[in-house]
Amino acid sequence: MLMSMTGFGKASGTYESKKISVEVRSLNSKSADINIRTHHSYRELEPAIRKEVTQALERGKIDVNVNIDSTGDTKSFSVNTDLAKAYYKDLKEINATINETSVDYLSLILRMPDIYINEKAELSAEENAFVIALVVEACGKLNEFRRQEGIALESEFNERIEDIRRLLNDVPKYEQERIETVRERIRKGLEDIAAKGNFDQNRLEQELIFYIEKLDVSEEKMRLANHLDYYLETMKTEAAGKKLGFISQEIGREINTLGSKSNHAEMQKLVVDMKDNLEKIKEQILNTL
Repeated sequence: MLMSMTGFGKASGTYESKKISVEVRSLNSKSADINIRTHHSYRELEPAIRKEVTQALERGKIDVNVNIDSTGDTKSFSVNTDLAKAYYKDLKEINATINETSVDYLSLILRMPDIYINEKAELSAEENAFVIALVVEACGKLNEFRRQEGIALESEFNERIEDIRRLLNDVPKYEQERIETVRERIRKGLEDIAAKGNFDQNRLEQELIFYIEKLDVSEEKMRLANHLDYYLETMKTEAAGKKLGFISQEIGREINTLGSKSNHAEMQKLVVDMKDNLEKIKEQILNTL
């Protein structure tokens, strides 16, 4: 089943007094381009998060945000009381020395270096596992979003491929007319020559055979039909985007060859319509996982 590379997933939960949320977004990309932004408490988890995201989402331009929405009554920093007292003593002595009036010592002290102590506790294995589980859940929801988008992609691909097949099936309508046109053109040219002298009938037949073989498109039609079948088969496999891109290139080669050999206005119109469908397919393949 096809999947889009575009998607969004979110998971949240509460661990002790922490409300943790994980958001994952993805856009199309040729490889896994992962950008992780976490709360400072979870920086050490970034390698584990990257591993889980890579395994779950395979490729795409992926943004991961891990936030603590509320920490309840917990705090990350406290005031270094001993240092604050030392600052107060020094500031008061300096103030007395220079005979300044009293000032708001507290506001000065709270701006002094090292006045705050980081109380960040070591993450427990349980909390680590809880956060990683949220990441896995968010990735799962993103993949579900991708699958829903993939249904729309599959529908469009089926429509475009069958439209190309319909146009291909219309080609034989004009093949005999095209050959007769070439035959008449050669005959008229040789008759003009004959008006000035004799011409070789055998030479006429040889020229006709040469042009008919040169303009024969039976192999191109067969290969194009096979490529269309292969495209539909490949759509049923997982992570088929890159392979579908290669098959679409082969489809394009056969359509181009068909166009160069057509030598007929109506056949060329069919080829143009085939190319139009193929370009729309290629645009959507860029967003297919």
